[in-house]
Amino acid sequence: MTRLFAMAGYLYQSAAAIILIFAISHLLPAADYTNFSLALASSQLLCVLMFEWLQLAGLRFLAAAGENEAARLRWSLFAAGLSSAGVLVVVGGCASLASVLPAGIIALGLGISVLQGLTDLYLLSVRLSDRLGVASSLLAFRATALLTGAAAGAAIWGTAEAALLGVSAGHALGLLAGLVAYRTPLERVPLRTMLADWKDFSRYGMLAAGASVIHLSVPVLLRFIIIGRLGATGAGAGFSIALDLLQRPFWVLNAAIHTVSYPDVVKDFEHGTVMKSVQSTRRMFEFMVCTTLVLLGGLVGFIPDAARILVPRESLDGFLTTAPVVAVFYFLHTHLQATVAVVPHLEKLATRLVIVAAGQLAIVAAVALAAAWAGLSPQQAVGCACLATLATIVVALGPTLRFEAFPRWSLVAQALVAAVLIGSLGAMPTEPATWLAGKILIAGIATAVIGWRGDFLMLARRD
Repeated sequence: MTRLFAMAGYLYQSAAAIILIFAISHLLPAADYTNFSLALASSQLLCVLMFEWLQLAGLRFLAAAGENEAARLRWSLFAAGLSSAGVLVVVGGCASLASVLPAGIIALGLGISVLQGLTDLYLLSVRLSDRLGVASSLLAFRATALLTGAAAGAAIWGTAEAALLGVSAGHALGLLAGLVAYRTPLERVPLRTMLADWKDFSRYGMLAAGASVIHLSVPVLLRFIIIGRLGATGAGAGFSIALDLLQRPFWVLNAAIHTVSYPDVVKDFEHGTVMKSVQSTRRMFEFMVCTTLVLLGGLVGFIPDAARILVPRESLDGFLTTAPVVAVFYFLHTHLQATVAVVPHLEKLATRLVIVAAGQLAIVAAVALAAAWAGLSPQQAVGCACLATLATIVVALGPTLRFEAFPRWSLVAQALVAAVLIGSLGAMPTEPATWLAGKILIAGIATAVIGWRGDFLMLARRD
């Protein structure tokens, strides 16, 4: 039941993030929203750059550690996190001198990176202390604080700086709540031991995080290339809303499945039999592929209807034009970054992860720049990025195929049929309200059938 609650908590975070994007896009002018979006995307990139290596190392090492060893590793992990925060502030402050963004936005972006990185690290340690329910509650609380803070700042002052200040306050409240709710056990270690832990963390974590940074750079690169062509216009804001909005559901769903399932996959890989490890990994793959397929269908089928109500009129055309292809891009991008990378993470093939990520970035950059040079539309440019990402997935499947943790293809086919059915509902009218209710009912039934066929509800409850 705790795992089911954790999944619900992550879905709540996704809903809160979607509401936040719609709210800020209404509360800020198009130019301010574009600055807000660029600053937030840059802060996410910096957060991954400075803290992702610790999160990946913590997840990989803490998940398989005993109680006493885990307490020692947490001390080294938090010390490294504080050191990374200090380096980020110093280096980021110096690098910001060359930026064209206002100084206030840059400072707030750095602050968001630090607060988010430290909060994510602490909440990860709570989760890996067998406190899944507590960690899920804290994540949901932080999502509420982020939504409330950003919306309040934008509503009261109407500037990108005020909205970013609200985001900073939300992360700070999330960290404070985590410290109050649960104190993870720590064991102070000598400097020599801590440095040895840092060496182990960095050997695996920095390469794996480097791959994450490169993957995260891909949508940021697309944003700059296409916004550079469109400018701070309604069309540019609409494309930015699509990028901001549609990455969240996939990212949150992937994070939820990893939080619920990946620690057990690591334990089975390290301490179980080969057959048990393959089975647990296969179940995780089925969970990820089928749920994201259904999610893709839901986005294609329902987001346009919601957009006509919630997206500002000046940005609506740009959003509706690019939203479907952006959703497909994030579907592929998520599976390249998360699903295809599971087996290399288990086998600690971090160098391979970096090579794959760099290959995707190079190919996407080449095709996006070529599309912009050729005068293609944003929709066509993102479509080229989708094809480049799909080609990278095919090339990167080697370790996964050798591991032989294949999902049931009949189940994947059923999920694909459900996704197509739900996506096709977008062609149906939403008025009168009975039509919309009927669409929601059909989508709900299709989703429930896939959940039942895949035994995902039981998987979420399995201890």
